[in-house]
Amino acid sequence: MRNLLRIIRKYSQNENFLHQIENIEELVAKLLSIFMIVVILFAIVDLGIHIIHKLLMWDLNEISFNENLFTTFGLFLNILIALEILENITAYLRKNVIHVELVIGTSLIAVARKIIILDLKNTEGIQVIGLGVAVFALSISYWIIRRSNRRN
Repeated sequence: MRNLLRIIRKYSQNENFLHQIENIEELVAKLLSIFMIVVILFAIVDLGIHIIHKLLMWDLNEISFNENLFTTFGLFLNILIALEILENITAYLRKNVIHVELVIGTSLIAVARKIIILDLKNTEGIQVIGLGVAVFALSISYWIIRRSNRRN
């Protein structure tokens, strides 16, 4: 019992406790990066299957090429977003800080993906306005951060 109390006292001191939290954060970030690599690999395989299937099954009489093109663009952008998230994780592992510029850039790509694959026939105007506001706010934020980083 005394040994258990000694161990608890040792790890409950601020410096030791914070060190343990940092170790756990690093372990979680490493696990997330491994999982993200697996997700990216599966997404690439899915994209390859999609492209091969669409090329082999493409009927020249169909007008659905644009629909297939938007789906393909969406799959490409999913992989780019996953790569950006992986870059965010690896940047965190390198410097133990979250790079706001990378996060906002990833957000811009995600909103751009949504706009590219957006079906305007089935979308309400308020949603389009919301996406426009999101793009504007993210763009301004990105510009401000880039400008402040150049000054430093």
